Amino acid sequence: MRISGITIPDNKHLDVALTTLFGVGISRARQVLKNTGVAFEKKTSDLTTEEENKIREELGNFAIEGELKRQVSSDIKRLKDIKSYRGSRHSKNLPARGQRTNANSRTVRGNVRKTMGSGRRKTEKK
Repeated sequence: MRISGITIPDNKHLDVALTTLFGVGISRARQVLKNTGVAFEKKTSDLTTEEENKIREELGNFAIEGELKRQVSSDIKRLKDIKSYRGSRHSKNLPARGQRTNANSRTVRGNVRKTMGSGRRKTEKK
């Protein structure tokens, strides 16, 4: 089964398999299956074409995959354009939600900055 150009895995339960789509988590997947009347434990390979179409139609009500990615990137671009604080943090590749950067956020900032000890070298014992 394919939705929005993404192949849904056959060997997983449907509620977990639908989470391969960007923008669909476990709670939204279960909500969609509940609205369509399909059992959570059903595998993708066991679906009828009618059930597949119901799921596709229900997921059409939400922004998923490319549409959601474009929406998120345009929101970030808007923040950068109006030169907000959050936009400046995004442009500098730093945390935008108030996290500390002294001890954490090393992967975001890059491995260039190394931590130092006291600044003195340890004396070698002979």
